[in-house]
Order: sequence, then structure tokens, then C-alpha cells
Amino acid sequence: MATRRTTPLLKHLFASRSHFNPTRSVTYMPRPGEGTPRAVTLIPGDGVGPLVTGSVEQVMEAMHAPVYFEKFDVHGDMRTVPAEVIESIKKNQVCLKGGLATPMGGGVSSLNVQLRKELDLYASLVNCFNLPGLPTRHDSVDIVVIRENTEGEYAGLEHEVVPGVVESLKVITKFCSERIAKYAFEYAYLNNRKKVTAVHKANIMKLADGLFLESCRDVAANYPGIKYNEIIVDNCCMQLVSKPEQFDVMVTPNLYGNLVANTAAGIAGGTGVMPGGNVGAENAVFEQGASAGNVGDNKVVEQKIANPVALLLSSAMMLRHLQFPAFADRLESAVKRVIQEGQHRTRDLGGTSTTQEVTDAVIAALE
Repeated sequence: MATRRTTPLLKHLFASRSHFNPTRSVTYMPRPGEGTPRAVTLIPGDGVGPLVTGSVEQVMEAMHAPVYFEKFDVHGDMRTVPAEVIESIKKNQVCLKGGLATPMGGGVSSLNVQLRKELDLYASLVNCFNLPGLPTRHDSVDIVVIRENTEGEYAGLEHEVVPGVVESLKVITKFCSERIAKYAFEYAYLNNRKKVTAVHKANIMKLADGLFLESCRDVAANYPGIKYNEIIVDNCCMQLVSKPEQFDVMVTPNLYGNLVANTAAGIAGGTGVMPGGNVGAENAVFEQGASAGNVGDNKVVEQKIANPVALLLSSAMMLRHLQFPAFADRLESAVKRVIQEGQHRTRDLGGTSTTQEVTDAVIAALE
């Protein structure tokens, strides 16, 4: 009679059943080798950037996340992004960055815009949602703003026609409009979202925004299970501050997306807690979702009271992008637990905690 043998693997499986955790779902089966640590390009940036990226580094180390950072010193007053930084991002295909200050006026262009163009990071995604325990004027806010990131008013095509007269060109193409619309509907489909709203000003800019709307309508026809509607940008802002719960996924041209994302972030709890990222076909850069306050002021830097929550949640997005979902869940759960308990909050959330105190609290909350 054959003797039944229990292999070490089966012994482990049988033993684990007696310690079954009903809250843990088996939803991800990695391919062999996916646990290999991944290199991530890190740009601390300006102002509060080194504080909040330092917080991420500490939390990643504490949770033994399978990532390591290649750090580069980049600042917004540089004329261009150094070539070695671009090479690192292209090699690693993922980057985490703090805010880069953009000089007002003058001849220095935004390094943030340079990065998006050089890496073709055509989609910006900002998730604006209520965090349990953080009081806000509106409940049930869960908005994803998807913004075209490479053209529109940010094309940088400006010139002085004659002294005292400056012309700035807004460029809208069918290719880029269809591409961002496809990304928005694909995101909605993959994340079980029910509606996509296109934001525009086609009543005035009939050709440019008209082309954007035409492209969105063409793409929407391929997703009959997702509701599609359109809203003029000024009405959109009014509706956001009065009834934000009506919005789900919003797809916008470049400039409108920046305004809408920062407005939605302010409604849902503040720019200091909203995650985001920029993605293209090959590369992704994760940063604080809403741009307002991502550099901070000297007082915040000196007192070391910058809010690291937004970048920590963006790092969770990054971990999912790298296919490390369990680490992403741990990080996100720890951050949300700290917010809900309310004992460790920075000044922008009504507390008195320093960046380090919030970081330590998140580390202590890790499971």
C-alpha cells in the first residue's frame, strides 16, 4: 500500500489553514521573479520635497518593500533636467519625485513640463477622495481627474508679436485627445467606475475644444457600459464645490485638468493628502497629486511640518504599478489608520505634528 507523503510545501499550506485570516483575499499570483527588488529613480526636489520623500524612504525601509532608490539632486531653477536623470528614469521606468519649483516669468521653463514631454507622460491622474476621520464639507467624494499632459496651453509656444503684444498658442490634436480619452475610459472600465465626464470650453473655443469633445465622443461609443457626459469648465467648477459627489472620472485638456484637480483636492481634504501620478506607454512618475503646495514655503521647511500623506499614498500607487499589491495595501492601510485615529496630523489638517512624527506613526501602524 502506498504511503502518503506530505511535502514541505503542503505542510506549510495545511499549517496555514489553521491560521486562516478571513480578511486576507487571494487576488494576486505573481510570476516567478516578480519579487526581485526594483530600482526607482528618486528626485527629492525643492522646498518640502526632501522632507516628504525622506518620509517615503523611511516607510519603505521599515516595511522592507522590494524597491531601492537611485537619488538625483534636481532643482526647479535648472535650465534642463540633467541627462543622467532622464536616462535613469528610462532605465527604471518609474520615478518618485517631490515638487520642483517653477520660476515665475523669465526664460526658465518648467522642469515638470520638460519631464512630461521628454518621457511622453501623457496622462496625469489625481485621485480626490474623502479619508475616514478627516472632516470635510462634503461626504462621498471619490473623483479621479485624468488630464492630458503634453499639449494644450502647456505646449509652451509663446512669442512677442510686437512690443507689448504676446501670443500664446493652445495646441489640441486628435491623436492626443483620443489617447487621453481612451486612457480615461480604460481606467473607468478596469476600476469599475460608472461615468466619465469630459470637461471643456467648446462653446468659446469651438475648434480646439470641439476637437477634444469629438475625440471623447468617438471613444465613448466603444464603452456602452460606461455613462458619458460633458460639462463646460466654468460650470464644472461651480458644480464641484456645490455637489462634488456627482462626479466619478473626469477627463480634461491640460490646463483645465490642473484647475479641476486642485479644486477637487481642496474639497476632499486638501492637496496634502491627495495622491497622483503621470504615466505614459513606458514610464511613470509618481508625485503629490495636486500641484498647489507641493513645494511649500520656507516656514514649513524650517519647522519641518510638511504633510507626507499625499506622497505616501502616491508611493502606494507606485507599488501597485510595480506589481507589489500587498505592500501597497499595507502602506495605504497604515496611512488611513493614522488619519482616522487623528492623533498625528500636520498643521494643514488641523494638527501640530511634524513630518517625522507623522512618519513614525505610519511606521507604527504598519501590519
